[in-house]
Amino acid sequence: MPAFAALRQFPSSDPTSETIVAVTPRKTRLRSDSDAAIGSPLRKSPRLCKEGTPHSSPTASIRKCLKTSLNLSGSPQKKQLSEDFVERQNWNPRVDETQRRAANEALHVSTAQMNVVCRENEQNRILDFCKKCIKEEKAGSLYVCGCPGTGKTLSMEKVKVMLADWENEECIQYPDVLPINCTSLANMNDIFSKIIEKNHSGKKRSRSTSSLQQLQNLYSQQTPGMKMILVIADELDYLITRDRAVLHDLFMLTTLPFSKCILLGVANAIDLADRLQDESVLLVLEYLFLICRTTLETLIVACFHPKVVSSLQSKPMVITFCAYSKDQIINILQERLRAVPYTVFQPQALELCARKVAAASGDMRKALAVCRSAIEILIGDSMLSSLDGPEDQHKPAENVSMSNQVRIDHVAAALSKVYKSPVVDTIISLPQHQQIILCSAVKLFRGGKKKDTTLGELNKYYVDVCKSTSIPPVGILELSSMCRVLDDQGILKLGQSRDDKLRRVTLKVDGADIVFALQGVRFFRNCLQ
Repeated sequence: MPAFAALRQFPSSDPTSETIVAVTPRKTRLRSDSDAAIGSPLRKSPRLCKEGTPHSSPTASIRKCLKTSLNLSGSPQKKQLSEDFVERQNWNPRVDETQRRAANEALHVSTAQMNVVCRENEQNRILDFCKKCIKEEKAGSLYVCGCPGTGKTLSMEKVKVMLADWENEECIQYPDVLPINCTSLANMNDIFSKIIEKNHSGKKRSRSTSSLQQLQNLYSQQTPGMKMILVIADELDYLITRDRAVLHDLFMLTTLPFSKCILLGVANAIDLADRLQDESVLLVLEYLFLICRTTLETLIVACFHPKVVSSLQSKPMVITFCAYSKDQIINILQERLRAVPYTVFQPQALELCARKVAAASGDMRKALAVCRSAIEILIGDSMLSSLDGPEDQHKPAENVSMSNQVRIDHVAAALSKVYKSPVVDTIISLPQHQQIILCSAVKLFRGGKKKDTTLGELNKYYVDVCKSTSIPPVGILELSSMCRVLDDQGILKLGQSRDDKLRRVTLKVDGADIVFALQGVRFFRNCLQ
């Protein structure tokens, strides 16, 4: 046998070495008492010797030993897993009021984010425009537009921070920054007073001329040592007047030969820049025509007047903030919820909120309002369930944490609350045949080809819908009376005629409200598709 051969080849008086040579090729030697007394590299653990039994397998003993060594070693991988899964606190806002306040604060509109996500491209374009104007020491105008709640104002605040960091790195003189919210102006012309005060800080101003004239004189001649000024005018559409003279004069300041003004205008109107340019050209042409009072040929020549040319050049660069998509809304909500150390929403609940808001308007403020409302609904439900009995004490900790998270039903209720309309509630509470009449009217007026119809034509659509679902339709007289009821509720407008079939019928509510109210019923959902 190999063991005896090894003993003959390597004689030794030490019994320990002899036994080790004999143990090495055989696994059955691990069970012997001599091995327990001698010890092996895997059996030095006292836990293994204590827990081992004559009937336990060596594989199970080795696994216990390895598990014990991993627990005692404190490896980085084990620590990382504990940080990801163990250290997150349980979300229970009904018990802990601080958790509720922290979640509401993270989801509030006024809470400024450190990282403004999903608007990096727009921010970089605005930042590059400002860098170019500052490096070349030239004036310029930029118009930022988009639907409400698309991150325009928040991005402008982020751009100011990024611009300050860039100027500190490049050692460039930082321009004077003048943020203005146009809704706070008592008079529209006060915006020129604020700009001239920023340019002439600490100096006496002339009161004989207006602020606009002083700015025009200042930017029409070279002034050594004058710093550049960055004007950020938010809610710019508040300055729109009948002749748009204030907006025209404001943007014309950036076209003067020695202007040092960088104008960043922020508003919701997308076509404001185009309307401003068209109106500017018309104003200048009207002004020249009133002064010259000459023939049309002279007016055509006047089109090449420097004022007309500068008006054509006064159109600002436009950056449009599109409505948020479903994925962008989810990313922003997740970024905000990372500030709290617990899981507040289930992933399906966040997705439902993002889908509905993106389909409606893409307004991020609506999404935040829905999330805060869903948390309040969750707390209300948990308080009602606690009155029935403390069932959470008999549940595992993991199930309790999942039950305390905002679910799909909470978000659905919050969506109905935020987008609540009295018209929708009225339509939902109507009898079935009146709902079928409204469904038939939506199908008849779909596409915008017709705005009104006769009661007889509406009756044909109504009968077709009833037959498709095997519902017996009512007669024309009863249909006319139900339309009068809808007229009294302000949903339909029913005209007058001696023949009921010739009475004109018009929808007085938006068809989208009817679709939204009836889409919860499969029958109406199939009819409206």
